[in-house]
Amino acid sequence: MSAPLRRRLLAAAGIALFGGPFTGARADDIGPVRPRVAAPAVRLLRHDGRTSTLAEQLRGSITVVQLMFTGCSAVCPLQGALFASLQARLSASGMNDVRLLSLSIDPLGDAPAALRGWLQRYGAGPRWQAAAPAASDLDRMLDFLGAAGQTLGDRHTTAISLLDREGRLAWRSGALPPVNEVLQALQWLRG
Repeated sequence: MSAPLRRRLLAAAGIALFGGPFTGARADDIGPVRPRVAAPAVRLLRHDGRTSTLAEQLRGSITVVQLMFTGCSAVCPLQGALFASLQARLSASGMNDVRLLSLSIDPLGDAPAALRGWLQRYGAGPRWQAAAPAASDLDRMLDFLGAAGQTLGDRHTTAISLLDREGRLAWRSGALPPVNEVLQALQWLRG
């Protein structure tokens, strides 16, 4: 099955199951973000039990971010598989300075043990981390990543965000981007 057909089928399934497609970004929000936007002071609980802020988590390396939750059986497994494939391609491409970050949209359900299970399920290496925001910071995190003004169901997005070494939002994908598209965007961001 071709990637465009797969995306259309997944979008149709999203409409049928949840009343809306899993886009997470309007068509005019896809591609480079200009000007780049700094991460808000969102508190995170990481998979290793440590706390940090989103800005601290992002600073220092280019980071690829996905939104997910560990109890999802619809599109999140596809997102996990996408990151697993991306992780392998990053290693093969010599992009060892790129980090992967799975951010949960279920801060009440995704405790560190659940986040560790998510990472183990998809064979995450040391450059792939997972975290959940404080419940009171969820809306700010989602707004920052491009889901502003949407309902919670619509915020279950399959879009990918790229953040630069300063932790600023630099690029957004459409729904379930092919790995090659993400790699091209990373090459652009790395300069």
